[in-house]
Amino acid sequence: MTTPIPWGHRLAYAAPAFALAVVGIPLYVYIPKFYTDVVGADIALVGFVLLAIRLFDAVSDPLIGALSDRTRSPFGRRRPWIALGVPPLVLGLYFLFTPPALGPEAALLWFGTGMFVVFFAWTAITVPYESLGAEITSDYDERTSILALRDGALILGTILAAASPALIQGVLGLEPGAEGERQKFRAVALSYAPLVLFACLACVLLVKERHGYRRATAFPNLRTLQERLQNRPFRILLASYTIAAIGSNLPATLIPYYVDYVIGDPNVEQYLLLYFLTGVLLLPFWVRLARRIGKKPAWLAAAALNSVTFAGVFFLGPGDSQAYAVLVVASGLGFGATLALPSAMQADVIDYEEVRTGERKEGEIIGLWAVSKKLAAAFGVFIAFPILGAVGYVPNAAQPEAVVLTLKVLYALVPSLFNLLGLWVAWHYPIDRAVHERILAAAAARRAGRPFEDPLEAPARP
Repeated sequence: MTTPIPWGHRLAYAAPAFALAVVGIPLYVYIPKFYTDVVGADIALVGFVLLAIRLFDAVSDPLIGALSDRTRSPFGRRRPWIALGVPPLVLGLYFLFTPPALGPEAALLWFGTGMFVVFFAWTAITVPYESLGAEITSDYDERTSILALRDGALILGTILAAASPALIQGVLGLEPGAEGERQKFRAVALSYAPLVLFACLACVLLVKERHGYRRATAFPNLRTLQERLQNRPFRILLASYTIAAIGSNLPATLIPYYVDYVIGDPNVEQYLLLYFLTGVLLLPFWVRLARRIGKKPAWLAAAALNSVTFAGVFFLGPGDSQAYAVLVVASGLGFGATLALPSAMQADVIDYEEVRTGERKEGEIIGLWAVSKKLAAAFGVFIAFPILGAVGYVPNAAQPEAVVLTLKVLYALVPSLFNLLGLWVAWHYPIDRAVHERILAAAAARRAGRPFEDPLEAPARP
């Protein structure tokens, strides 16, 4: 049995997720359209820049994770990284959100530089931060609750991030147009800087790191990467999540284009709010369901619900705002579960890695997980923006029929197919509550130098 984590520490751990949501919706949804339609960057080249940054993340994410596993300091392994990553993140956000008047080439350079700084600093914070969450507790259900609280805070922060441009525009009385857009995003940057700072500071000061485990020592290389992928539950979970993430990131990128040019409603914020609010309100239900039937069945049910309902938006057209809102709510019912439950399953996989290797490697595994998420997002942008450019997308204009049809396919059908494929892969995930209990027992035996059996390779003892 583990000692329950105090609620104050749970909230302190969740706080950075709320603040760091500014790196989500604005960067994935608003900023690309801001740079293509207001600043003047070429839409196809924006997609290539985002892909290049994600490819760099393929190196930086596991590197930061491995370094945090091996960090030794009076403040632990994870918290120094969180503290040191905040200043460049805040400065990079302000730089990215406040571009001067630039030509197309300079706008692209400004965009690429700002995104590089932001995502590198974000990696330096979030990989150690998520690694910290995986080691707060080893209890099968308590870690679901803690990580659901974190991801619920992420959704709430995303709601605020989604609403903040419209709120700021209304409060400041900004006029529509290029100058109003520039003032709006400058105000967003100034609003989030202190929030990110104080939320991360609360986590660093209040959340304690656990001790008593054998930590990773040798620095990883390509061979150790292969060893991580020999962890079968991790391999299955990573593959299924990556496939599904390609599907989920396409709508995240294309929603402002779909809502504007297919539905004919430029107010994308209201639909984002519906989706995320539905997700966070239903999250406690999914946590309770996971306690009752297990994490994997609850996750599969939530993801299937999302996929089936979201495919319906393909059949909508101009003026179908109400029907679109209904489908957004329906697809958002399982959204919170698709965030929180894989995170809790990931922590169980890390426990199994300790059985296999005798060492705790949260940073390495979560670094690889972060790479998959970012590459999935970049792949969506990489295929979507050049395709839209090729079929004749014209910024701030009525779109040709080919563009409208392409938007509908990329926004609705392709994501649903990817999500269903990810579900099929996830069906083979082997860890449930009983298996996890055997994993913890085997890990404890290995730490104590006693004989143990691999719970996934040897039959369970009676």
